[in-house]
Amino acid sequence: MNGKIIQGTFDQVNDEFVLNQVKHFTTQSILNKDQFDKIYDYLNNHKDEADDQILTLNEQMLVRLSQEESSQFIEDLNQIRDLYQ
Repeated sequence: MNGKIIQGTFDQVNDEFVLNQVKHFTTQSILNKDQFDKIYDYLNNHKDEADDQILTLNEQMLVRLSQEESSQFIEDLNQIRDLYQ
């Protein structure tokens, strides 16, 4: 899956999304359905805020998302959401 903000693959066997890139930052994060839903819900609930959102990659790197990038991130997540069982 190559989205506007994120890149990764969906592991159907383990029902997980393997996140390989956010914006231009490389990462190796595995999201189960619960983790995925928490990110999706958070971004969706805050999408109309004027302030930028901050993601933490690998518990150490901060990535700033503008309001437009947050919307693009949500669009990317919508493409993945139905793959979870």
